[in-house]
Amino acid sequence: MRDSDVRYLNDTGPLLALYARKDGWHEWAMRTVAVIDDQVWTSEAVVTEAAWNLGENSAAVRALLGAIGRNELRILPVLESGAPRLAELMAKYERMDVCDGSLVLLSERFPRAKILTVDFRDFPVYRRFGDKPLPLLMPDQA
Repeated sequence: MRDSDVRYLNDTGPLLALYARKDGWHEWAMRTVAVIDDQVWTSEAVVTEAAWNLGENSAAVRALLGAIGRNELRILPVLESGAPRLAELMAKYERMDVCDGSLVLLSERFPRAKILTVDFRDFPVYRRFGDKPLPLLMPDQA
């Protein structure tokens, strides 16, 4: 896959906002997805975290899985080849979890891709390639 094939990476927060209508970022997520003119990608770790937060075998989880099945949300594998780099990142950023780290890894692999997130606390702090800020698409930038 070429770098230009992946233009958007989705964090857990926007997925929760899309599938939980009462989420405070629901309207932002809906507007943002409506104007994105390309595939949106994420990691398997993000999907797992989103499903857990949406609630076991809920209608929202089934809707999320349906979007994956229809290729509206695409999955990029990270852990098999990226575990050593993920461990480095997590050692550097004490607050980083596997989901956040998986998106930083994907941002290193696809540097043109913007990360959709509502995580104002952590993502602006993370760096890829050691010192480069992540290209973020957040509510205050939408």
